[in-house]
Amino acid sequence: MDDVAHAMSISKKTIYQYFTDKNDLVCQVTAMVLKQRQQEYDQITANASNALDELFRMSGCLRAHFKELNPSLMYDLQKYHHEAWGLFLKHEQEVVYHSIIDNLERGIKEGFFRPEIDVNVLARLRVEEIHLSFEERVYPTKKFEFTEVQMQLYDHFVHGLLTDSGYEMYKKYQSEDEKSYVQY
Repeated sequence: MDDVAHAMSISKKTIYQYFTDKNDLVCQVTAMVLKQRQQEYDQITANASNALDELFRMSGCLRAHFKELNPSLMYDLQKYHHEAWGLFLKHEQEVVYHSIIDNLERGIKEGFFRPEIDVNVLARLRVEEIHLSFEERVYPTKKFEFTEVQMQLYDHFVHGLLTDSGYEMYKKYQSEDEKSYVQY
């Protein structure tokens, strides 16, 4: 709390007018960030012309978020801030998981994703892939760049979904300049 007060050029007493303790601060910030990110993701979904367009736009957004994220943050939340970690897990289970299912079902209907995939299995796989990238024993930060691991896992996941027409469309999106394409 001393560091927060110093960084904000305010007293600790001022911080405690708004937060009961450090855990409360971490929980409120976690909830705020999750809400902001979900608003971004909802906007992407609303503006996407199809399921692949949504995935491609989402990958740009996720790439930006992962570059901002220090992987040790997730470890710290899990170890020291159980309530905030619980908010994160609840968000994944209730929001992220169902968003992935919606996208997979949309992609199957549009003919971009293979009809035989089990959307529940693959949605859970994708959520767990996100967690896996934070595992120091699997992807040590001295050997692997966190954002690159996330994007490799994401790309692998997407390629496993695609029909032939989906693959052609995905290649088209990849070949376009991402900065001019991803506008959310």
